[in-house]
Amino acid sequence: MPTYPLLPADTWTAQVNPPSLSIHPKKVQTFIRRLLTPVQVQAWLHSLEYNPKDTMHTLPTILRRGRAHCLEAALSAATILEYHGYSPLILDLKSTDRLDHTLFVYQHRGCFGTVGISRDIGLAGRKPVYKNLHALAMSYAAPYIDAEACLTKYGVFDLRRTGVNWRASAKNVWAIEKAIDRVLHRPLRLSRNYIHRWRKKFIAFRREHPTGQPTYFPHQQNWI
Repeated sequence: MPTYPLLPADTWTAQVNPPSLSIHPKKVQTFIRRLLTPVQVQAWLHSLEYNPKDTMHTLPTILRRGRAHCLEAALSAATILEYHGYSPLILDLKSTDRLDHTLFVYQHRGCFGTVGISRDIGLAGRKPVYKNLHALAMSYAAPYIDAEACLTKYGVFDLRRTGVNWRASAKNVWAIEKAIDRVLHRPLRLSRNYIHRWRKKFIAFRREHPTGQPTYFPHQQNWI
């Protein structure tokens, strides 16, 4: 397993200094004050519709429209939780089918968890029970495998590295997607047997349930 750092060592412990809440409309300010924890933010994300369109909206627009795709959800979670002491960090998962997945990633008592949204079961948030980022990324490996998709790499992006207004812009923030794609990623090496086993299981399930969502994944007690 590689040992090179994805982020500076103090990223997870450095003091978080978000901008004034006044950058947001009053309704958004009230909403941010109400959601205090990753679990509460995840519950809100579960209430949204999945956004299938090619957009890159920030929190105010997501609240107004009531839908988000994975990166919009991750940006929204980072915007909210930054005001409650969490560093605004994005976990990026890369796949063989080039349909990547992104989540807000956080650390609690030395362990890692996530907050996110997906149209596929098993790809939303995780409780902070993973001792390192590799173990956290691996928790998405089995749910990600279908007839074509399979995770290959993972990386972490600090939203504070960019000058883009990812918190409150009224425009699409496409630059964030490009910046995340350029960060250092570590390989997530899955054995051929592992991939074959889960792919075979997925294909068999899909034959019996053409429109269903698999529910056979392990460690669901760690999902939120």
